Amino acid sequence: MNPIIETLTGMDGLSDQVVAMDLLISAKSGIRNYAMAVTEAGTPEIKEMLTRHLVEALDMHEQISEYMVEKGWYHAWDTNEQISLDLNNINTALNLPTL
Repeated sequence: MNPIIETLTGMDGLSDQVVAMDLLISAKSGIRNYAMAVTEAGTPEIKEMLTRHLVEALDMHEQISEYMVEKGWYHAWDTNEQISLDLNNINTALNLPTL
């Protein structure tokens, strides 16, 4: 998003957080899909390949999570703090100007 528009709409800094959260959610979805696929694999070779991809997806999830924790965007171990952050983000989204 354009930095000027981000500032005017109150979204400055929030765009990166939204992209990171979307990436984290996608990583979690991929992990679930790989885990399910591993249990359905028809051959040991396919199971080994899917397991390798699962481990890579878990590593990526960890990197994304750590990045978001460092930025203060993700509080997986503090539910109250995460709820507060989510509510703040909801309020920001609800207060965006309409066109």
